[in-house]
Amino acid sequence: MDQIHKRLDELRSDFHHVYEGLSINDERAKLKQIEQELLQPEIWNNPSHAAKLNKKASDLHTALQPWLALEIQINDITELMELGGEELKKEFRDQLTAMEKDFTNLKKLLAFSGKYDNYNAIIRITAGVGGTDAQDFAEMLERMYLRFAEKSSLEAKIVERSSGDEAGLKTSVIEINGPYAYGRLHSEHGVHRLVRLSPFNSDNLRQTSFALVEVLPQIETADEVNINDKDLRIDVYRSGGRGGQGVNTTDSAVRITHLPTGITVAIQNERSQIQNKETALKILRSKLVQIQTEQHAETINDLRAGESANWGSQIRNYILHPYTLVKDTRTKYEEKNAKDVLDGKIDGFIDAYIESNLQADL
Repeated sequence: MDQIHKRLDELRSDFHHVYEGLSINDERAKLKQIEQELLQPEIWNNPSHAAKLNKKASDLHTALQPWLALEIQINDITELMELGGEELKKEFRDQLTAMEKDFTNLKKLLAFSGKYDNYNAIIRITAGVGGTDAQDFAEMLERMYLRFAEKSSLEAKIVERSSGDEAGLKTSVIEINGPYAYGRLHSEHGVHRLVRLSPFNSDNLRQTSFALVEVLPQIETADEVNINDKDLRIDVYRSGGRGGQGVNTTDSAVRITHLPTGITVAIQNERSQIQNKETALKILRSKLVQIQTEQHAETINDLRAGESANWGSQIRNYILHPYTLVKDTRTKYEEKNAKDVLDGKIDGFIDAYIESNLQADL
Protein backbone atom coordinates (compact mmCIF):
# COMPACT_ATOMS: atom_id res chain seq x y z
CA MET A 1 0.00 0.00 0.00
CA ASP A 2 2.97 2.32 0.54
CA GLN A 3 3.56 2.65 -3.21
CA ILE A 4 -0.11 3.43 -3.82
CA HIS A 5 -0.07 6.06 -1.06
CA LYS A 6 3.01 7.63 -2.66
CA ARG A 7 1.34 7.77 -6.08
CA LEU A 8 -1.79 9.31 -4.54
CA ASP A 9 0.24 11.95 -2.72
CA GLU A 10 2.00 12.88 -5.96
CA LEU A 11 -1.29 13.02 -7.86
CA ARG A 12 -2.93 15.16 -5.18
CA SER A 13 0.03 17.58 -5.10
CA ASP A 14 0.25 17.88 -8.88
CA PHE A 15 -3.52 18.25 -9.18
CA HIS A 16 -3.72 21.15 -6.75
CA HIS A 17 -0.77 22.86 -8.46
CA VAL A 18 -2.56 22.77 -11.81
CA TYR A 19 -5.93 23.56 -10.18
CA GLU A 20 -4.50 26.80 -8.81
CA GLY A 21 -2.71 27.59 -12.06
CA LEU A 22 -6.03 27.48 -13.90
CA SER A 23 -7.76 29.63 -11.24
CA ILE A 24 -10.55 27.07 -10.94
CA ASN A 25 -11.99 28.67 -7.80
CA ASP A 26 -12.14 32.05 -9.54
CA GLU A 27 -13.92 30.45 -12.49
CA ARG A 28 -16.39 28.75 -10.11
CA ALA A 29 -17.14 32.12 -8.52
CA LYS A 30 -17.64 33.64 -11.97
CA LEU A 31 -20.05 30.84 -12.91
CA LYS A 32 -22.02 31.30 -9.69
CA GLN A 33 -22.30 35.04 -10.34
CA ILE A 34 -23.61 34.47 -13.87
CA GLU A 35 -26.10 31.87 -12.64
CA GLN A 36 -27.37 34.32 -10.03
CA GLU A 37 -27.73 36.99 -12.70
CA LEU A 38 -29.70 34.59 -14.90
CA LEU A 39 -32.15 34.02 -12.04
CA GLN A 40 -33.17 37.69 -12.07
CA PRO A 41 -36.48 38.15 -13.99
CA GLU A 42 -35.40 41.45 -15.56
CA ILE A 43 -32.45 39.81 -17.33
CA TRP A 44 -34.87 38.43 -19.92
CA ASN A 45 -35.94 41.93 -20.90
CA ASN A 46 -32.85 41.78 -23.10
CA PRO A 47 -33.06 38.31 -24.73
CA SER A 48 -29.83 38.74 -26.69
CA HIS A 49 -27.82 39.59 -23.56
CA ALA A 50 -29.49 36.78 -21.62
CA ALA A 51 -28.68 34.27 -24.35
CA LYS A 52 -25.01 35.30 -24.33
CA LEU A 53 -24.86 34.95 -20.54
CA ASN A 54 -26.54 31.56 -20.74
CA LYS A 55 -24.00 30.41 -23.36
CA LYS A 56 -21.14 31.71 -21.22
CA ALA A 57 -22.48 29.84 -18.18
CA SER A 58 -22.80 26.66 -20.24
CA ASP A 59 -19.22 26.95 -21.54
CA LEU A 60 -17.87 27.61 -18.03
CA HIS A 61 -19.76 24.63 -16.63
CA THR A 62 -18.43 22.39 -19.42
CA ALA A 63 -14.86 23.55 -18.79
CA LEU A 64 -15.06 23.21 -14.98
CA GLN A 65 -16.96 19.93 -14.71
CA PRO A 66 -14.06 17.50 -15.35
CA TRP A 67 -11.83 19.31 -12.83
CA LEU A 68 -14.49 19.29 -10.13
CA ALA A 69 -15.28 15.63 -10.82
CA LEU A 70 -11.61 14.63 -10.50
CA GLU A 71 -11.29 16.67 -7.30
CA ILE A 72 -14.18 14.69 -5.78
CA GLN A 73 -12.62 11.39 -6.88
CA ILE A 74 -9.25 12.27 -5.31
CA ASN A 75 -10.91 13.28 -2.03
CA ASP A 76 -13.04 10.12 -1.99
CA ILE A 77 -10.16 7.72 -2.61
CA THR A 78 -8.05 9.52 0.00
CA GLU A 79 -10.73 8.91 2.64
CA LEU A 80 -11.30 5.30 1.54
CA MET A 81 -7.59 4.46 1.65
CA GLU A 82 -7.43 5.70 5.23
CA LEU A 83 -10.17 3.20 6.12
CA GLY A 84 -9.46 0.32 3.74
CA GLY A 85 -7.04 -2.55 4.03
CA GLU A 86 -4.94 -4.82 1.83
CA GLU A 87 -8.04 -6.57 0.43
CA LEU A 88 -8.89 -3.36 -1.49
CA LYS A 89 -5.37 -2.82 -2.81
CA LYS A 90 -6.15 -3.84 -6.42
CA GLU A 91 -9.29 -1.69 -6.51
CA PHE A 92 -7.37 1.33 -5.21
CA ARG A 93 -4.61 0.76 -7.75
CA ASP A 94 -7.09 0.55 -10.66
CA GLN A 95 -8.93 3.69 -9.54
CA LEU A 96 -5.67 5.58 -9.10
CA THR A 97 -4.45 4.55 -12.56
CA ALA A 98 -7.70 5.81 -14.10
CA MET A 99 -7.42 9.13 -12.24
CA GLU A 100 -3.79 9.57 -13.30
CA LYS A 101 -4.86 9.07 -16.92
CA ASP A 102 -7.69 11.60 -16.54
CA PHE A 103 -5.29 14.09 -14.97
CA THR A 104 -2.77 13.67 -17.78
CA ASN A 105 -5.48 14.55 -20.30
CA LEU A 106 -6.71 17.50 -18.25
CA LYS A 107 -3.18 18.78 -17.68
CA LYS A 108 -3.10 20.12 -21.22
CA LEU A 109 -5.43 22.84 -19.99
CA LEU A 110 -2.53 24.22 -17.95
CA ALA A 111 -1.47 25.93 -21.16
CA PHE A 112 -4.87 27.63 -21.31
CA SER A 113 -4.41 29.96 -18.36
CA GLY A 114 -4.13 33.10 -20.48
CA LYS A 115 -6.66 35.89 -20.12
CA TYR A 116 -8.48 35.03 -23.34
CA ASP A 117 -7.83 31.28 -23.64
CA ASN A 118 -11.39 30.31 -22.66
CA TYR A 119 -12.88 32.77 -25.16
CA ASN A 120 -14.49 31.82 -28.43
CA ALA A 121 -12.23 32.34 -31.44
CA ILE A 122 -12.31 34.21 -34.73
CA ILE A 123 -10.27 32.76 -37.59
CA ARG A 124 -9.55 34.97 -40.59
CA ILE A 125 -7.95 33.31 -43.60
CA THR A 126 -6.41 35.47 -46.33
CA ALA A 127 -4.88 34.24 -49.59
CA GLY A 128 -1.32 35.47 -49.98
CA VAL A 129 1.38 35.11 -52.63
CA GLY A 130 0.60 32.47 -55.25
CA GLY A 131 -2.34 33.72 -57.31
CA THR A 132 -5.14 31.23 -57.92
CA ASP A 133 -3.21 28.49 -56.12
CA ALA A 134 -3.05 30.65 -52.99
CA GLN A 135 -6.79 31.32 -53.17
CA ASP A 136 -7.43 27.59 -53.55
CA PHE A 137 -5.12 26.92 -50.59
CA ALA A 138 -7.05 29.45 -48.49
CA GLU A 139 -10.24 27.47 -49.20
CA MET A 140 -8.46 24.23 -48.24
CA LEU A 141 -7.53 25.80 -44.90
CA GLU A 142 -11.11 27.02 -44.40
CA ARG A 143 -12.36 23.46 -44.85
CA MET A 144 -9.61 22.15 -42.53
CA TYR A 145 -10.74 24.39 -39.66
CA LEU A 146 -14.42 23.66 -40.25
CA ARG A 147 -13.68 19.92 -40.13
CA PHE A 148 -11.53 20.36 -37.00
CA ALA A 149 -14.38 22.20 -35.28
CA GLU A 150 -16.84 19.47 -36.25
CA LYS A 151 -14.58 16.71 -34.93
CA SER A 152 -13.87 18.65 -31.73
CA SER A 153 -17.55 19.36 -30.92
CA LEU A 154 -17.01 23.08 -31.47
CA GLU A 155 -19.54 25.30 -33.24
CA ALA A 156 -18.32 26.92 -36.46
CA LYS A 157 -19.98 29.69 -38.48
CA ILE A 158 -18.69 31.48 -41.56
CA VAL A 159 -19.49 35.16 -41.01
CA GLU A 160 -17.73 36.61 -44.07
CA ARG A 161 -16.41 35.09 -47.29
CA SER A 162 -14.95 36.61 -50.44
CA SER A 163 -14.59 34.12 -53.30
CA GLY A 164 -11.52 33.93 -55.50
CA ASP A 165 -11.38 35.14 -59.10
CA GLU A 166 -11.15 31.64 -60.62
CA ALA A 167 -11.26 29.27 -57.66
CA GLY A 168 -10.95 29.20 -53.90
CA LEU A 169 -11.35 32.34 -51.82
CA LYS A 170 -9.63 35.63 -51.09
CA THR A 171 -10.75 35.90 -47.46
CA SER A 172 -12.86 33.93 -45.02
CA VAL A 173 -13.86 34.81 -41.47
CA ILE A 174 -15.03 31.96 -39.22
CA GLU A 175 -16.38 32.12 -35.68
CA ILE A 176 -15.40 29.07 -33.59
CA ASN A 177 -17.44 28.73 -30.39
CA GLY A 178 -16.83 26.37 -27.49
CA PRO A 179 -14.69 25.82 -24.37
CA TYR A 180 -11.10 27.01 -24.81
CA ALA A 181 -11.66 27.61 -28.53
CA TYR A 182 -9.11 30.44 -28.65
CA GLY A 183 -6.67 28.64 -26.36
CA ARG A 184 -6.72 25.59 -28.59
CA LEU A 185 -6.50 27.41 -31.90
CA HIS A 186 -4.27 30.44 -31.31
CA SER A 187 -1.20 28.39 -32.29
CA GLU A 188 -2.61 28.33 -35.86
CA HIS A 189 -1.95 32.07 -36.14
CA GLY A 190 0.65 32.76 -38.81
CA VAL A 191 1.60 32.08 -42.42
CA HIS A 192 0.90 28.65 -43.93
CA ARG A 193 2.80 27.44 -47.03
CA LEU A 194 1.67 24.90 -49.65
CA VAL A 195 3.88 23.11 -52.19
CA ARG A 196 2.17 20.97 -54.86
CA LEU A 197 1.72 20.37 -58.58
CA SER A 198 -0.60 23.17 -59.61
CA PRO A 199 -3.96 22.14 -61.09
CA PHE A 200 -4.30 25.67 -62.46
CA ASN A 201 -1.50 25.78 -65.04
CA SER A 202 -1.33 23.75 -68.26
CA ASP A 203 2.22 22.54 -67.61
CA ASN A 204 1.23 21.12 -64.20
CA LEU A 205 4.33 22.70 -62.65
CA ARG A 206 5.21 22.63 -58.98
CA GLN A 207 3.76 25.72 -57.31
CA THR A 208 4.42 27.32 -53.92
CA SER A 209 1.63 29.41 -52.40
CA PHE A 210 0.87 31.08 -49.10
CA ALA A 211 -2.08 31.98 -46.89
CA LEU A 212 -2.27 34.03 -43.71
CA VAL A 213 -4.30 32.66 -40.80
CA GLU A 214 -5.25 35.13 -38.06
CA VAL A 215 -6.66 33.73 -34.82
CA LEU A 216 -8.31 36.24 -32.51
CA PRO A 217 -10.24 35.97 -29.23
CA GLN A 218 -13.89 36.95 -29.71
CA ILE A 219 -14.47 40.15 -27.76
CA GLU A 220 -18.23 40.35 -27.29
CA THR A 221 -18.54 43.46 -25.12
CA ALA A 222 -17.25 47.00 -25.65
CA ASP A 223 -15.98 47.33 -22.07
CA GLU A 224 -13.04 44.98 -22.78
CA VAL A 225 -11.38 47.38 -25.20
CA ASN A 226 -11.78 51.13 -25.49
CA ILE A 227 -12.66 52.34 -28.99
CA ASN A 228 -13.37 56.03 -29.49
CA ASP A 229 -16.21 56.62 -31.94
CA LYS A 230 -14.17 59.47 -33.46
CA ASP A 231 -11.52 56.90 -34.43
CA LEU A 232 -13.97 54.97 -36.63
CA ARG A 233 -15.03 55.51 -40.23
CA ILE A 234 -18.15 53.51 -41.07
CA ASP A 235 -19.11 52.99 -44.72
CA VAL A 236 -22.32 51.34 -45.88
CA TYR A 237 -22.50 49.78 -49.34
CA ARG A 238 -24.47 47.27 -51.38
CA SER A 239 -24.00 43.61 -50.52
CA GLY A 240 -23.56 41.09 -53.28
CA GLY A 241 -20.96 39.58 -55.55
CA ARG A 242 -19.50 36.15 -55.06
CA GLY A 243 -19.67 36.13 -51.28
CA GLY A 244 -21.69 32.95 -51.09
CA GLN A 245 -25.31 31.85 -51.10
CA GLY A 246 -27.85 34.01 -49.34
CA VAL A 247 -25.81 37.23 -49.47
CA ASN A 248 -28.12 40.25 -49.51
CA THR A 249 -28.23 42.63 -52.45
CA THR A 250 -29.40 45.60 -50.37
CA ASP A 251 -27.38 48.47 -48.88
CA SER A 252 -26.65 46.45 -45.75
CA ALA A 253 -22.94 45.70 -46.04
CA VAL A 254 -20.75 47.54 -43.55
CA ARG A 255 -17.06 48.47 -43.67
CA ILE A 256 -15.48 49.84 -40.49
CA THR A 257 -12.01 51.42 -40.55
CA HIS A 258 -10.10 52.07 -37.33
CA LEU A 259 -8.27 55.25 -38.30
CA PRO A 260 -5.34 55.10 -35.79
CA THR A 261 -4.24 51.64 -36.96
CA GLY A 262 -5.70 51.46 -40.45
CA ILE A 263 -7.39 48.14 -39.67
CA THR A 264 -10.46 47.58 -41.85
CA VAL A 265 -13.24 45.06 -41.28
CA ALA A 266 -15.98 44.52 -43.87
CA ILE A 267 -19.02 42.30 -43.28
CA GLN A 268 -21.91 41.61 -45.66
CA ASN A 269 -23.15 38.10 -44.83
CA GLU A 270 -25.52 38.97 -41.99
CA ARG A 271 -29.21 39.68 -42.62
CA SER A 272 -29.26 43.35 -41.73
CA GLN A 273 -27.04 46.41 -41.59
CA ILE A 274 -27.26 46.39 -37.78
CA GLN A 275 -26.10 42.76 -37.59
CA ASN A 276 -23.27 43.41 -40.04
CA LYS A 277 -22.15 46.40 -37.98
CA GLU A 278 -22.23 44.40 -34.72
CA THR A 279 -20.20 41.58 -36.27
CA ALA A 280 -17.68 44.01 -37.77
CA LEU A 281 -17.25 45.79 -34.42
CA LYS A 282 -16.76 42.47 -32.64
CA ILE A 283 -13.99 41.48 -35.07
CA LEU A 284 -12.39 44.93 -34.81
CA ARG A 285 -12.39 44.73 -31.00
CA SER A 286 -10.84 41.27 -31.25
CA LYS A 287 -8.07 42.53 -33.52
CA LEU A 288 -7.26 45.43 -31.22
CA VAL A 289 -7.13 43.15 -28.17
CA GLN A 290 -4.81 40.80 -30.05
CA ILE A 291 -2.48 43.69 -30.80
CA GLN A 292 -2.52 44.86 -27.19
CA THR A 293 -1.59 41.41 -25.89
CA GLU A 294 1.29 40.81 -28.31
CA GLN A 295 4.80 41.69 -27.15
CA HIS A 296 6.13 42.99 -30.45
CA ALA A 297 5.08 46.24 -32.12
CA GLU A 298 5.27 44.70 -35.59
CA THR A 299 2.29 42.49 -34.76
CA ILE A 300 -0.01 45.13 -36.19
CA ASN A 301 1.49 44.39 -39.60
CA ASP A 302 1.00 40.64 -39.13
CA LEU A 303 -2.68 41.19 -38.47
CA ARG A 304 -3.31 43.17 -41.62
CA ALA A 305 -4.72 41.13 -44.43
CA GLY A 306 -2.06 39.27 -46.34
CA GLU A 307 0.81 41.70 -45.86
CA SER A 308 3.13 39.04 -44.43
CA ALA A 309 1.78 35.96 -46.24
CA ASN A 310 4.93 35.27 -48.21
CA TRP A 311 8.21 33.36 -48.26
CA GLY A 312 10.27 32.85 -45.12
CA SER A 313 7.70 33.64 -42.44
CA GLN A 314 5.63 30.45 -42.48
CA ILE A 315 4.76 28.51 -39.32
CA ARG A 316 3.77 25.36 -41.20
CA ASN A 317 4.59 23.73 -44.52
CA TYR A 318 2.15 21.50 -46.42
CA ILE A 319 4.13 19.47 -48.97
CA LEU A 320 2.00 17.51 -51.45
CA HIS A 321 4.76 16.95 -54.06
CA PRO A 322 7.16 15.17 -54.59
CA TYR A 323 6.16 13.54 -51.28
CA THR A 324 3.48 14.27 -48.69
CA LEU A 325 4.41 15.88 -45.39
CA VAL A 326 2.99 18.57 -43.12
CA LYS A 327 5.57 20.04 -40.73
CA ASP A 328 5.42 22.79 -38.13
CA THR A 329 8.50 25.01 -38.30
CA ARG A 330 8.28 25.96 -34.58
CA THR A 331 7.84 22.59 -32.85
CA LYS A 332 9.19 20.39 -35.70
CA TYR A 333 6.10 18.20 -35.28
CA GLU A 334 5.14 16.53 -38.54
CA GLU A 335 2.48 14.31 -40.10
CA LYS A 336 3.07 12.32 -43.28
CA ASN A 337 -0.62 11.94 -44.07
CA ALA A 338 -1.32 15.41 -45.47
CA LYS A 339 -4.81 14.38 -46.55
CA ASP A 340 -5.83 13.68 -42.95
CA VAL A 341 -4.36 16.99 -41.77
CA LEU A 342 -6.28 18.94 -44.42
CA ASP A 343 -9.37 17.01 -43.31
CA GLY A 344 -9.10 18.58 -39.86
CA LYS A 345 -6.65 16.30 -38.07
CA ILE A 346 -4.53 19.08 -36.52
CA ASP A 347 -4.70 17.94 -32.89
CA GLY A 348 -1.11 16.69 -33.01
CA PHE A 349 0.17 20.12 -34.07
CA ILE A 350 -1.88 21.83 -31.36
CA ASP A 351 -0.71 19.39 -28.67
CA ALA A 352 2.93 19.73 -29.74
CA TYR A 353 2.69 23.52 -29.49
CA ILE A 354 1.07 23.28 -26.06
CA GLU A 355 3.75 20.86 -24.87
CA SER A 356 6.56 23.10 -26.15
CA ASN A 357 5.08 26.05 -24.24
CA LEU A 358 4.72 23.99 -21.08
CA GLN A 359 8.35 22.86 -21.33
CA ALA A 360 9.46 26.46 -21.86
CA ASP A 361 7.63 27.50 -18.68
CA LEU A 362 9.25 24.81 -16.53
